[in-house]
Amino acid sequence: MPLFNWQALKQEQVARTVFTELDDENILRELDMGQFEELFKTRAQSAPADVCTLKMKVSKKASNRVSLLEPNRAKNLAITLHKGGMDANQICTAIENYNLNALSLDFLELLERFIPSDYELKLIQNYEREGRSLLELSEEDRFMVRFGKIPRITCRLSTLTFLGNFSESVQHLQPQLNTIIAASMSIKSSNKLKKILEIILAFGNYMNSGKQGAAYGFRLQSLDLLLDMKSTDRKLTLLHFLVSIIQEKYPHLHTFHTELQFMDKAALVSLESILLDVQALEKGMDVTQKEFEEQKDSPILRDFLSNNSSLMKSVVKDAKTAQEVYESVVEYFGDDPKTTPPAMFFPIFIRFIKAYKLAEQENEQRKRDHFIGADEFMDPAISDPAWNRPKKVERVDLIAELKRRQVSPLVREGKDGAIEDIITALKAVPFTARSGKRSSHLFSEFGFSDLSPS
Repeated sequence: MPLFNWQALKQEQVARTVFTELDDENILRELDMGQFEELFKTRAQSAPADVCTLKMKVSKKASNRVSLLEPNRAKNLAITLHKGGMDANQICTAIENYNLNALSLDFLELLERFIPSDYELKLIQNYEREGRSLLELSEEDRFMVRFGKIPRITCRLSTLTFLGNFSESVQHLQPQLNTIIAASMSIKSSNKLKKILEIILAFGNYMNSGKQGAAYGFRLQSLDLLLDMKSTDRKLTLLHFLVSIIQEKYPHLHTFHTELQFMDKAALVSLESILLDVQALEKGMDVTQKEFEEQKDSPILRDFLSNNSSLMKSVVKDAKTAQEVYESVVEYFGDDPKTTPPAMFFPIFIRFIKAYKLAEQENEQRKRDHFIGADEFMDPAISDPAWNRPKKVERVDLIAELKRRQVSPLVREGKDGAIEDIITALKAVPFTARSGKRSSHLFSEFGFSDLSPS
């Protein structure tokens, strides 16, 4: 029959409950279960066992089993062993042989929680000393007996976990270490950034000269304040002004941000955590080396050490370099690396670059708005001031005069639409830069004398 996955109560758990008053055996005697079996069977069935007999067997089994483990610990171990899908001997043999193909990393990490304590080992030793049969123990207790006899079980499990995680750990750590190194070096080596900081320092000292003494430097967090300092009309910030000065006087500096690499990625790195992870890897490699000295005949340990020792040294070297380079660049800009992690240091530059680019855009937009507003006084095509060309009214009068003369005999016969053609041409041809007169050949072409106002 299919399994009904209920949470069954043990014999001792039903004491003084309603279940002691129930007679399910009588129900089974009264009912014909043949139809039920036919409808719900899952495969070929043997004759159903007598419920009373089953209860007697369960009661006998429960009474014969001895449990050495604390109940909750035994229950959790049973769940873990069920996940492993192997019996106690298969699991322990795989551990002794460092067989990662048979043991998943998740399962190994769970097993580490069940390494026998000294108290549990003592219980097992006393039980065996009394000469009692292991068959009387529960499955979980028998596993602990076998598990506890594996030599250096703690080191073995630690080694196995290390072997299984090593490759993934290195692939996770190396890019982060490289990011910290590259970002730190790009900042420290940027000459354009240094020049911009020099300009900011000069303006800051100039502004403070009347109230404070000259400063020799400033904390990088001060870059955020460039947006807070505003002009008298509140339309510009100090950063807007500095950006315009740099564009005018030091145009090669405006691309400074291209020299600062990997800021975004470096800001996400926890250098402290990475260094701890590298230390853990280094410790794991030492444990593996010691384990190999105890198990010289283990090809798995020998091959792992042969293939990965140099890689481990490279990771340790990169970690040391990342720490030194980062501390160097933080100190170089006047901060304390102990209190300034990458999550605080690199975002300073990220914010400054973003604000700088935005200030550039706003300055450009302000210029465009200014030109559009000045269109009444400036002809964009020739960039001449308004007083250097005829007023608009003159153009209007000229066109009106042409329209007034459209019936004049000066217009050549046979040219339909001549006036409209002239007006179109006048609109299309600009004034000359000096005289403010239109080209005379247009008039002669259409049969007019020069109509420019004297």
